[in-house]
Amino acid sequence: MLQVGGAGLAGMHFDQLLRAEAETQARAAKAKAVIFVFLYGGPSQLETFDVRPDAPTTIRGPFGTIQTKTPGLRFGEYLPNIAKISDQFALVRTLNHSENNHNGSHFIQTGQTLPPADRGSANVSATDKDWPAYGSVISYLDKKAAGSRGLEFPPYVYLPRLLGHFASYDINGQYAGWLGKPYNPMATHIRKNGPLDTPYFRPCDDKQLDFRPAGLNRWDDVSLDRLHKRQSLRAQLDNERRRLESARNVQSFGELRRQALDLLTSKDIASAFDVTLEDAKLRDEYGRDLFGQSLLLSRRLVERGARFVTVAWDMTVRGDDTTSWDSHRELTRVMRNHLLPGLDRSLPAFMLDMKQRGLLDDTLVMVAGEIGRTPRFLNRGSEDGRDHWSYCFPALFAGAGVQGGAIYGESDAHAAYPIADPVAPVDIAATIYERLGISPELRIPDAQGRPVPIADGGRVLKEIL
Repeated sequence: MLQVGGAGLAGMHFDQLLRAEAETQARAAKAKAVIFVFLYGGPSQLETFDVRPDAPTTIRGPFGTIQTKTPGLRFGEYLPNIAKISDQFALVRTLNHSENNHNGSHFIQTGQTLPPADRGSANVSATDKDWPAYGSVISYLDKKAAGSRGLEFPPYVYLPRLLGHFASYDINGQYAGWLGKPYNPMATHIRKNGPLDTPYFRPCDDKQLDFRPAGLNRWDDVSLDRLHKRQSLRAQLDNERRRLESARNVQSFGELRRQALDLLTSKDIASAFDVTLEDAKLRDEYGRDLFGQSLLLSRRLVERGARFVTVAWDMTVRGDDTTSWDSHRELTRVMRNHLLPGLDRSLPAFMLDMKQRGLLDDTLVMVAGEIGRTPRFLNRGSEDGRDHWSYCFPALFAGAGVQGGAIYGESDAHAAYPIADPVAPVDIAATIYERLGISPELRIPDAQGRPVPIADGGRVLKEIL
């Protein structure tokens, strides 16, 4: 009786599900792909894109400001190259949410509030109760549309490593959650040179910048024919135990095995991840560090068919916030010497490269952290910094019809709260899906098989389009 009742409950909305899917198929997509540049830890709005040059030093912080190419818009003084291309992207100044900590990573990568769950001692771990990331939803829809044909390229890729893994965390928001493991991102696995290494802060050689996923190059004695014969034998054995494979985790394992075979038989995937094939001068322009080369690789991947690529500038040493944008202490030193110069070198090179190749015509680029920083500069000598602040922080958007030079939202005198046009994470979700030709009202099955909307209540940011 419970099974029948559950099926009836889902069936009540089945007509809406079919209608939304039909609408999605009929929409014209402005974007083929999305690249999310994730500045994990929470960049300070007052040192980057929402500065207050006339505020007291206790608010504005240690740095000066500079004029951008957009009339009346000023950025932090250590972003001169980004300031020169402000006409190439839109600035949203009033992104905000209620999760005033690093669990905002769930908000910014899914558009949804964080479900209650046991998240480990650090209170940030991912669980199977979480909402699926944007890339996972796109992966699910693409694989459903492809059916038995399969996909030629992994839809959802995470660079240069899964979020938190450098520092032995496993951050929520980046996975498929209750949608299932087959829709998790394919991630590269760059390693550090020791436990205290910070590869974002220094040049890296090509040996360390080997993004190619292990195992994609077949052994010489394993031909495609031999590989398919192995798969055929495995399929025969699997058929004998199909009756036992009703459990969801076993079904997921079968899908993962199929994905692995698709990767092995692809002609293009291994070379797509080889950033050393790029022109040496262009690589220099991006910066020969982990962030710059990850941005360059993201461009290679969308050229070859990836649909959603996240490039994360992550914390690299567990508990050490001076290795990331989590600027509780030593803000002046770390932002001046590492964070701002690295962002200012690599992001403009990436944007101009994308534009010159015509990729910005159909690729949506988003740059943001999961939170901002307090509108109060805590001057404690070398321990100066700002704490978490999720109530108003900026994001940049470019490509796929985004209006260059547009500014949306207005924050108050201290860049602390929106006073006009607040933007919620679900609005970001609606905008991303709409650009991809996916209806924000589309419903997908949750863990119980019930249809749930992918961007419930979200509003497309038409003012920047």
